[in-house]
Amino acid sequence: MDGNLCPLVILSVFLLSGDLLLCSAAFLEPVDLLYDSAVRAFYGGDYESVVRYMEGALSSHGGVRRIRVRCRLRCQDQHPFHETFSDLRFFDVVLRRAACMNACIEAKLGTQSVHKVSDEVIQDFNRRIPYNYLQLAYQKLKQPEKAAAAAHTYFQANPEHVEMGQHLEQYKDLQGVEENHFVDREARPHQQSFTAAVKLYDKGDYEGAVSLFEDALVEYYKADVECRALCQGPQKFEGHDYVRYRYSLHEVMSDHFTQVLHCEHECVRDLATRPGRLSPMENYLPLHYDYLQFAYFKVNRLEEALQCALTYLLFHEGDEFMADNVDHYREILTHDSTPREEAERYLTRHQLELELLLMGSKIMGVDFTEGNYWSSTGGRDDSNRIPSGTDGWMEYVPISEKKNITVIVSQQLKEGGPLLYDSVQLVQNSVALNGTQRVLLDHVISEEECAELRDLAHAVTMAGDGYRGRMSPHTPNERFEGATVLKTLQYGYEGRVPMSSARLFYDTSERVRRIVESYFMLNSTLHFSYTHLVCRTAITGQQDHRNDLSHPIHADNCLLDPDANECWKEPPAYTYRDYSALLYLNGDFEGGEFIFTEMDAKTVTASIKPKCGRLVGFSSGGENPHGVKAVTSGQRCAVALWFTLDPLYRELERLQADEVIQALDTQSVWGQGLTINPKDEL
Repeated sequence: MDGNLCPLVILSVFLLSGDLLLCSAAFLEPVDLLYDSAVRAFYGGDYESVVRYMEGALSSHGGVRRIRVRCRLRCQDQHPFHETFSDLRFFDVVLRRAACMNACIEAKLGTQSVHKVSDEVIQDFNRRIPYNYLQLAYQKLKQPEKAAAAAHTYFQANPEHVEMGQHLEQYKDLQGVEENHFVDREARPHQQSFTAAVKLYDKGDYEGAVSLFEDALVEYYKADVECRALCQGPQKFEGHDYVRYRYSLHEVMSDHFTQVLHCEHECVRDLATRPGRLSPMENYLPLHYDYLQFAYFKVNRLEEALQCALTYLLFHEGDEFMADNVDHYREILTHDSTPREEAERYLTRHQLELELLLMGSKIMGVDFTEGNYWSSTGGRDDSNRIPSGTDGWMEYVPISEKKNITVIVSQQLKEGGPLLYDSVQLVQNSVALNGTQRVLLDHVISEEECAELRDLAHAVTMAGDGYRGRMSPHTPNERFEGATVLKTLQYGYEGRVPMSSARLFYDTSERVRRIVESYFMLNSTLHFSYTHLVCRTAITGQQDHRNDLSHPIHADNCLLDPDANECWKEPPAYTYRDYSALLYLNGDFEGGEFIFTEMDAKTVTASIKPKCGRLVGFSSGGENPHGVKAVTSGQRCAVALWFTLDPLYRELERLQADEVIQALDTQSVWGQGLTINPKDEL
């Protein structure tokens, strides 16, 4: 693969200052090619190449984004829509813009298809995974100040990584590492200026705060323009086959326009959300004007104070305290003023977008709910009629109005029911595990059964199973392999593994289901939601100074928001999962402890060392955030199970497996063939 890169002499003309990585043809190298080369170099221990390729990938990633934004904005300016035009004039502008953008982008990037990367690569860059590789490489190269910057950048978007936080503390004690080395290399200018402005405001430096708040607003509106330009890229139409032209022209255009418009409308949420966070800071944009009105008052610039107060009222019409401020400023000045034009234009467009989205969603039969972008006035010290002293991030309130349901409402939470099997031993209950609806049991299965299931795993499991084929869905330092009950039964039927072993997997999962249902004293049937035989294997040569988790801290049925100490029970979380269980098959490996944490994803409340026959069961909500520490040597195997109380969400493969087992027990259909169609499920 390296042969497709520029010659190394030319490739080395890469500047860490952020200039673009250039080939002799002056085109950017493809992001995914550079990223893949960096990862390969990392696994090969060539850390200088890791830095060269990964810094190049980051530079190219940013360069492609900037070029697309500039080209789209330039072509909009060159080919504007007029207020009145015919259908032909409309399509004339559309086609000219398309031709302009293609020519502009390809002049800068070369063939565009080269820069179309996979969703997995995009996700890695959004999660800042490249900086994890970089900090390890810089550490190996004895460049702690650059390692600290990379680690800090990664941690900003991955605050749940306990080990990374610990390593950052260690960097602080290293000689040559200073506080100014801990910089966020991906910091967004508008957020950075706002946070700095609030700090000055809290110190009483109102002159300095005014300057930075104004800078933050300039950067905010600039970022808004860029965000909207990026929304004009390709859209995904799941369930629609436009290639066959089964839809009318206006249906296709309406669908595409509605999705682009929704993306643009959500830029307000994107600009107020920190990397790695699920929820934006509530009331983010209006708070700029709230802070400014009082800061201007403190430096005796009442004209600007009145203007900012009136601007704030555009977002929160009738706010009592701000209205009092407006009256106060008017009385002193003896005249009125007007809100800022940029905010008026912004809100006018926002309202028009909402009207069009509601219309488009109705036409296309798609549900649309308006986000509550600034429904609350945010934190305020009413006694002084000034903004709160928040640092801008640590005390924000998520804007979602959805109920945060982290326990099963229909169930009266209990535990301590019979364990059903004589061999099973209670080790720790919820109290001993420092939580709610948790249990640790031993001797659920025997050593012989563990060994047989491990042998089954080695014969049946496939890399990336259950995660769309991604071999390392949670960490690049381990290999992940899995298999479902139905797949093992299929292998048994085909004679590729002993049918008795496949049957043991099926029976063991049913044993766990019955134990969990009984111990937590559930008053309705617990159904399988997903069953997985999984092994995690440490990759040799990639374990030095690991600071990631084998599986990051998360909850099973809601989206964990550590900063807000909340867990939002909404898609894409598996909201229907009610209980979870892990049955371990071995303990002869290093690391891999199962941990429960508080909702901050940092404070560990319980740590469990796996061993054969050990079972940890717990309710699946935000009351039980959990993760897995890095497996640093050997292989860790387990049976992972998720359950639901809602029969509508029963696992389809389980129902098929039940039929296979019933046929096996009755011996009624052997020789006629079984219909077994394993499917990959997230």
